Amino acid sequence: MGNVNVCLKLFVEYLQIEKNSSQYTIDHYEYAIVEFFEMLAEQGIVNVEEVQYHDARLYLTRLFELKQARKTISRKISSLRSFYKFMLRENLIKENPFSLVVLPKSEKRLPNFFYEDELEVLFQSCKTDTPLGERNLAILELLYATGIRVSECSTIAVKDLDFFLSTVLVKGKGGKERYVPFGTKAAEALKLYVDNGRKRLLEGKPNQDALFLNSRGGALTARGIRLILDKMIEQSSLTAKIHPHKLRHTFATHLLNNGADLRTVQELLGHAFLSSTQIYTHVTNEKLKKTYMAHHPRA
Repeated sequence: MGNVNVCLKLFVEYLQIEKNSSQYTIDHYEYAIVEFFEMLAEQGIVNVEEVQYHDARLYLTRLFELKQARKTISRKISSLRSFYKFMLRENLIKENPFSLVVLPKSEKRLPNFFYEDELEVLFQSCKTDTPLGERNLAILELLYATGIRVSECSTIAVKDLDFFLSTVLVKGKGGKERYVPFGTKAAEALKLYVDNGRKRLLEGKPNQDALFLNSRGGALTARGIRLILDKMIEQSSLTAKIHPHKLRHTFATHLLNNGADLRTVQELLGHAFLSSTQIYTHVTNEKLKKTYMAHHPRA
């Protein structure tokens, strides 16, 4: 029963059924577990119960030698710890070899965000004289207005939009749903796209539930949205790089800078824990410090 493939299959079923984890999360777990046992196979270890603490430590050392990011290493160790915790719960092993492995401290990186004047340049560079242009502006306005993840944006259906209440139903991590409000600018861009650009993209093609469509009238993927954002930056006069979470970081930072409370921002972002949202207070505190140093007579 200690066969890795059998145990991994049981663990994946547990993640899917009991934990309701997303496929993205499950893939990360699987990758870490398979990688770990591929390393152990070199030493002749093929069963989960054969693994001991020193094997877990060796894996950790190997990851550092490969110069992997601390965040990546932490995620992999956490995945294996959860895997063995499940095995322990099912009485398939007698001890968890990862229970004493200390996770490396995460690097303290402040979220990267756009300043308001940079964001304005980005909006101004988005031309709306084509269906794809209308779609791109709608994506940009919605991401900034709601702070949703790119993966969440790609799963929005037309029926999830409520123009009367100015809210969108978002399906987040672990299948959790939340309603997020959007403002007048986003509403205008979305209405223009839904009433005009989206209809033109669908001409002569099968109907689609997805809100955002590609040039062929199919559902736009998260990867497609990332490519669109990259192209927007290229076409603007901005030199800053854009990454999937930058508009999300900008949304949270601008809200806090303008007086929003942390709990509200937590709910809007769909964070399970307040600690995930608190990183943004470091950004706003940095702004306070700069303002103080620039304007206080005895700074």
